[in-house]
Amino acid sequence: MGKHYHVTGKHYLNALFSPQSIALFGASEKPNTVGGRVFANLLSGGFSGPVYPINPKYQTILDHTCYANVESIDQDIDLVIVATPAATVPEIIRSCGKRNVKAAIVLSAGFGEIEGGKALEHALLEAARDNGIRILGPNCLGFMRPALGLNATFSNNISHAGNLALVSQSGAICTAVLDWADSHQIGLSSMVSIGDANDLDFGDILDYLALDPETEGVLLYIEGIRNARSFMSGLRALARIKPVIVIKAGRHPEGSKAALSHTGSLVGADDVFDAALSRAGVVRAYTIEQLFSAARLLSSSCRIRGNRLAIITNAGGPGVMATDCAVEQGIQLAEISEATRSKLDSVLPAHWSRNNPIDILGDATPDRYRTAVEICLADEGVDGVLVMLTPQAMTAPAQAAEAVVEAASKQDKPVLTCWMGERLVAEGREVFIKSQVPTFSNPESALQAFGFLAQFQHNQALLMQVPGPLEATDAPDVEGARLIIECALAENRRLLSGLETRAVLRAFNINMLPAMPARTPNEALAVTEYLGAPVAMKILSPDITHKSDVGGVRLGINSAQAARQAYAEMLDNVKQHNPDATLEGVSIEKMYTGANGREILIGVINDPIFGPVVTCGSGGIAVEVLRDRVIALPPLNAAIAHSMISRTRVAKLLGRFRHLPPANIDALVSVLLGVSAMVCELPEIQEMDINPLMVDDEGAWSLDARIVVGNHANMHHYSHMAVHPYPTKWIQNIQLSDGTGIVLRPIRPEDANMVKDFVRSMSPEARYFRFMDTVKELSPTMLMRFTQLDYAREFAFIAVLEQGEFEAPLGIARYVGNPDHESGEFDIGVADDWQHKGIGTRLMTCLMQAAREQGLHAITADVLVSNTKMTRLLGDLGFDSHTSSNDPSLLRVSKKL
Repeated sequence: MGKHYHVTGKHYLNALFSPQSIALFGASEKPNTVGGRVFANLLSGGFSGPVYPINPKYQTILDHTCYANVESIDQDIDLVIVATPAATVPEIIRSCGKRNVKAAIVLSAGFGEIEGGKALEHALLEAARDNGIRILGPNCLGFMRPALGLNATFSNNISHAGNLALVSQSGAICTAVLDWADSHQIGLSSMVSIGDANDLDFGDILDYLALDPETEGVLLYIEGIRNARSFMSGLRALARIKPVIVIKAGRHPEGSKAALSHTGSLVGADDVFDAALSRAGVVRAYTIEQLFSAARLLSSSCRIRGNRLAIITNAGGPGVMATDCAVEQGIQLAEISEATRSKLDSVLPAHWSRNNPIDILGDATPDRYRTAVEICLADEGVDGVLVMLTPQAMTAPAQAAEAVVEAASKQDKPVLTCWMGERLVAEGREVFIKSQVPTFSNPESALQAFGFLAQFQHNQALLMQVPGPLEATDAPDVEGARLIIECALAENRRLLSGLETRAVLRAFNINMLPAMPARTPNEALAVTEYLGAPVAMKILSPDITHKSDVGGVRLGINSAQAARQAYAEMLDNVKQHNPDATLEGVSIEKMYTGANGREILIGVINDPIFGPVVTCGSGGIAVEVLRDRVIALPPLNAAIAHSMISRTRVAKLLGRFRHLPPANIDALVSVLLGVSAMVCELPEIQEMDINPLMVDDEGAWSLDARIVVGNHANMHHYSHMAVHPYPTKWIQNIQLSDGTGIVLRPIRPEDANMVKDFVRSMSPEARYFRFMDTVKELSPTMLMRFTQLDYAREFAFIAVLEQGEFEAPLGIARYVGNPDHESGEFDIGVADDWQHKGIGTRLMTCLMQAAREQGLHAITADVLVSNTKMTRLLGDLGFDSHTSSNDPSLLRVSKKL
């Protein structure tokens, strides 16, 4: 039962992407105005629905009746486009609300992007929200949907229908890409200029494109992110299904923020953006040229299963160049099998290279190109082929291109081409363009494009990781740690004391060597005697963050007497460096005496956009110089932690190295997981360093740490994080009325096959009640949307019966939040043989509790009137119901939470 716009019904942006009728405010007959250009584009693009110009100054425009206002149009309107002065826009939106318009494109500028425009921006948003209208813009170029003949822009560019979508914050980038795409005969499924994105942002647009059948790949141009959770949610949903290439401007912002930790000085906003993209399973380009290279490959519908590439060339030099570039891109040169080498021997001249790159020599004929490509594509060890040609005396570029196109059509592996030169190879490139075979003018661009899609394939593994907040750690004392932080904040302190820091780390099972404070020279003597030499001495001061910078660290103190003397010397030294600092004594700490330790830094910063991020790399006093760090968004699990460690430069020192045994990587992973759990559960943590973390063959010990905290308005659990953890707290072992024990838990990505089998096993009647359709099984896209969730905006529970190592699905319930962020649409299904056992009630009770915790105020669904079992269940749970005004066979059920 149940129906939701994301899966089985219309998406809430359907009025924008697939309008049946359009009205244009500010239409004009003057071609040099925004309204005139847009109206001309709407008429010339081939849009089949009615277009109503609105402007009180005209009776007709271009032979179309012109209306004074929207009220005078007596037909339904799906989409309005506004090209009038900014001050008029809020009232226009209110008038459209009275006509039940659902979407608007506001081209007008003069809102939040100018001084004094914030009030007008607020008025626009208020008018839109009060009337249920979604706004694209303002201050945007507009929108294209070429397959519908819809060109709602004031651009002179046109676009052919294709499978590639472009979403950009910059209108200028849109026009550049449109011009390039037209000249290369690459079509677009959509072009969306989001402008100031005051309402519809990247997350909303990407959510639609994820399920858009016209779109097979997406290009994003980003200048800044407003809502990280929405962005990550939409991006992850899209990347699970389709390849995404992102380019971001502003990689090197001027200035640097004042940081209280090493980590804060090491990590910049661009590092965090990279980490976010990796976690979302997408790939980043760094130049417009790279974006164009990726677009060529995406538009051809090429999909890559691996990164093993064969290179075919008619000249050795270009083959070597391509090989160098492939290595730099992390692309693996395919190992040519003996069977493939034998086949090539039989058709190539005796002096061919006999290895990859495959040099088929300068006199290569079109037939030689065709045969070589066919043989390489048939090799199971080859994931793709780059075919290169340089124009030589005996070369026939156009005919060779036709031969390559023929060979490529027989396999679904990607074939990339690089006909090097200009005039002599132009005809050959035209052959590739017309056949939609990706072609490039140089090997670097071709390999960058292949590398992007290979990296996308690799990143999908990271996207599938859905760690819980306390992944693989012993149960931490979250409440104890929280109380320590609350006490510090109550005293208006941001930097935790050494003792407080130790206690918080210990609460999350991170080891530190024993330590005690000393506030006099004699106490320093006594503590050293108690702990046992050798010890380290560190200054205690709320005003000093980096102790070694002011002479506040002394290592290797070998006796109690030496500790007493060192105490006085240290305080005098620190006072000379920082006479205004409050000195509270010293901390005496047991020295690490292992001979096999490696120094690691593990840190945390709180990014203003993406929330907490965890970094790992080389530690010690030279961290800012070494700048060895790998960054990841929490939550982490063991797989993500291992991936982080392997990408650091210090990783080379963690294995067996000269006389040193291998470091205990599991202990290092455990610390990373403890830090991840800490930042998941304690949003007050703003910055943290564990430096150095000493890792040897026996374990890992924090030798020094600092934690910076701040107040946090935590409206909902994990609201401070860009990636919502797997909600382990909802896992329940329950017993049915007949004594059967089952598990009820949130759904996971690996449940896809189980969900598929569950739907397939339902009776035709149950499937019809559930989907209101004769669907027999879920498509791969629907399966991904059911099982790969962003638990912040959607939730699904599955009830399973454990049968040894296997689980049998008994029932599934889910909701997806509506765009208003206050309500959600739900659906539920229970296996035919397991009905009337209370499973449906249990599932719905958990679903309502989860929705309430995420801030929803109501959940709703459409139920067939004939589905009496479901209406009875929902009635018992207190749902209200009434007959749908649009369809008497449906009941609209709802419940306030």
